[in-house]
Amino acid sequence: MDSKPFNNERIERARKQVKRIKGFYTHLLIYSIVNLIFVFINIQNLDPGESYFQLRNFITLGTWGIAIIIHALSVFLPHFAFGSAWEQRKIKEYMEKEEKHQQWD
Repeated sequence: MDSKPFNNERIERARKQVKRIKGFYTHLLIYSIVNLIFVFINIQNLDPGESYFQLRNFITLGTWGIAIIIHALSVFLPHFAFGSAWEQRKIKEYMEKEEKHQQWD
């Protein structure tokens, strides 16, 4: 691997990660705005004396919230478990396997 601090491969990986993070924050912003609108609509549609805390008022918030959590895990968690050191080891491992395979051909 190239030992330069900012080679093209590293720059491209950084760009992809920034794009994924930006996508997550955009998703989170849209989630917040849409759910705030739903909260205001639901409050306006309440009958006098009716409680807001009903299951129907939280279905969108909850199901979409689960999707937000999954999105966050897919963006941020793989880099804790599968960081660049892991990537480098795997690349080296596959290159060595390929070399051994070519030796037998």
